[in-house]
Amino acid sequence: MNRQTRPPAPDAFARREPPWDTGLSREDVLLRLRHGAHNAPPKTPTRTAGRIVRENLCTLFNLINLALAALILSVGDLRNILFLGVALSNTVIGIFQELRAKRSIDRLSILTASKVTVVREGSTLQIPQEELVLDDIMVLTAGSQICADGVVVRAEGVEADESLLTGEARPVVKDAGDTVLSGSFVVAGRAFARVTAVSATSFAGRLITEAHRGRRARSELMRSLRWLVRVLTVVILPVGALLFASDYAWGGLPFADAVLSTASAMIGMIPEGLILLTGITFAVGALRLARRRTLVQSMPCMETLARVDVLCLDKTGTITDGTLTLADVLPQGDAEQADAETALAALAWTLQDEGPTGRALRARLTRDPGWQAERRVAFSSARKWSGCSFAGRGTYVLGAPTFVLPGLSGAPAREAETLAAEALRVLLLAHTDAPLDGDAPPAGLRPVALVTMTDSVRSEAPATLSFFAKQGVAVKVISGDHPVTVSQVARRAGVAGAERCVDMSAQPEDAVTPALAEEFVVFGRVSPHQKKALVEALQQNGRVVAMTGDGVNDVPALTQADCGVAMAAGSDAARHAADVVLLDSNFEAMIHVVREGRRVVNNIERVASLYLVKTIYSTLLSLLFILLPLPYPFHPIQLSPISALTVGIPSFFLAFRPTYRRIRGRFTETVLRLSVPTALCIVANILLTHAAGRWLGLTFSQTSTVSVLMAGVFGFFVLRQAARPLDTAKRTMLALLFAAFAACFAWFGFFFSYAPLLGRPAFVWGALAVLAWPMHRVCGGAVQRLRRAWARRRRAALR
Repeated sequence: MNRQTRPPAPDAFARREPPWDTGLSREDVLLRLRHGAHNAPPKTPTRTAGRIVRENLCTLFNLINLALAALILSVGDLRNILFLGVALSNTVIGIFQELRAKRSIDRLSILTASKVTVVREGSTLQIPQEELVLDDIMVLTAGSQICADGVVVRAEGVEADESLLTGEARPVVKDAGDTVLSGSFVVAGRAFARVTAVSATSFAGRLITEAHRGRRARSELMRSLRWLVRVLTVVILPVGALLFASDYAWGGLPFADAVLSTASAMIGMIPEGLILLTGITFAVGALRLARRRTLVQSMPCMETLARVDVLCLDKTGTITDGTLTLADVLPQGDAEQADAETALAALAWTLQDEGPTGRALRARLTRDPGWQAERRVAFSSARKWSGCSFAGRGTYVLGAPTFVLPGLSGAPAREAETLAAEALRVLLLAHTDAPLDGDAPPAGLRPVALVTMTDSVRSEAPATLSFFAKQGVAVKVISGDHPVTVSQVARRAGVAGAERCVDMSAQPEDAVTPALAEEFVVFGRVSPHQKKALVEALQQNGRVVAMTGDGVNDVPALTQADCGVAMAAGSDAARHAADVVLLDSNFEAMIHVVREGRRVVNNIERVASLYLVKTIYSTLLSLLFILLPLPYPFHPIQLSPISALTVGIPSFFLAFRPTYRRIRGRFTETVLRLSVPTALCIVANILLTHAAGRWLGLTFSQTSTVSVLMAGVFGFFVLRQAARPLDTAKRTMLALLFAAFAACFAWFGFFFSYAPLLGRPAFVWGALAVLAWPMHRVCGGAVQRLRRAWARRRRAALR
């Protein structure tokens, strides 16, 4: 079941409050499922198989190709529809690759789906979250995430961690009648809660819906390609119609020749494989990341991450792994270090606390002293301490200093304050001979030791942050914790400028300005609204921002960022809102995401220049030959070797090569800088060829063959440029393709309608070939000078 549903009508069915130990009946569940009152999951990150096939087949360019093939068939020329086979082959390959990538990504999406425990008809069972319905009784135990809003109907010492909602790492005690919200976690005890809101009507669902409203994928590459398609859509049909009229109605060509001439021009203007290859490259990139346990939920985000220059991180779950490490045990007064550590070990192993503090103590103090406990009080977020009374050894209490000994003063108090200022978590171990009695600390407590804890920095975090620093990506740490604590953790992880921190709770709500966002590196006590405002402020500075997070409170910022990255170990809401999900919650995977994005963008820039050379020179020639009293210089069959050997085959080879250089400049400018000079050279050479042909008395077939040769030579020029840096594989590819191109003339000239290059045609081709490289350099220099002049004018206008 993977469908989106609307909230049920208020009177669709009668609401129930079933007993906590019985739950809903099967009929109640089916009734709610029929009316859509279930926890419908978000849409899958991939398109359906039918949509992939439809969008690859039903395109404007495919429709034009089919129409041209039908016209050519109508004049009885079968050879000239070879282009249709190439176009269909490209489409089939694209569909296959995208379906292959879809299967892998969908499998990963299923793996990230969570289950929930419910009570139905008196039995406890686990079900997928999407089958949870209104009025179900959820069983909430320590460690489980609450996936829908509800009200507690039975509580057994339950505490909920709502830090993913509020940013405050303080568990909240929940009693019968209290509300629990989707996105929070149960950290202690057990509870039975009746579901009151599901899917888009739940707290997390509303937050995701609101955050996604109006959001658009940010991809310069896709915007540029869509612009190209719009321009060609406006140009190609009128130009084709005018060219046909020029040849047939005004030029007096036979109908069959006019059809072939017009078809050649229109086929040349269509970059038939570029849009397709772009989709394939993104799909294969997503597939490669899936193999690295990284789920891409928005294809354009790979390009965005490749262009990111600011990375905003949350401390918990990103820089740190959410665990604590015992840093030191500092005896107080006349207490001995060994005695203090033994007492700590006894507390840790007796209480068996599964919180971060208990686990950190047992990880360091591995030996259980075996003291016999007479009374024990477990840790509670309300009392802030835990303790045990041991037979013959008195009572030991461990907790926050101000809660264990409210009147703590002197050297222990000063030392605790100093340690807290160094971003250490400070606990006080105290002892008394009095037994535990109730929830208040026993009388007569005296300090034994100060116990310090540190957040555990992920082992891979320093290397990952170093990678981003070397790549010129600024790092901002945004957290709901105390700014000094966050600053110290960031410093340990290697964040440059971590000492520049600010307490956002002391700032007015409207104080988040672009200047503030740039000035500081660490932002502490940040509200969810301020997180989003900080991302917006950085974007106002022209920055491309990536945001990582794991909580419901991170959702607005994740969706505001140019690219949102979530940890799989975090909340469902964060995973659904993000563009990328790190399934192993491994921050190091960000390096692979950025590198894959760069590979995708760099390679599409490579191949786009190949396609656009043909599109540009075909468009210019079409416009020129509407005015000239000459037929278009090519037939469709003659263009096939050029399209296949200088564009189609090498583009598939180059699109998947490893190339991880930093993205510089805008996509359109980068591509046109290489393609425009070559296209202008081809147009100039073809015009010179026709002028020389008329002077020397060459036939149309001879001038057409020379034109094809020159277009092919310049095609190999731009292919060599796009393939740089050259290695053995690329040199071998270029040699084989050029040999195949030469073979088309030497042995298959008749099939491709090429005339023998003997006598005068050979002289014309030789002369133009000698001029080819100087002409390319001259045209390229002219384009570069125009581009620089335009850039200077644009900078002057901005000033």
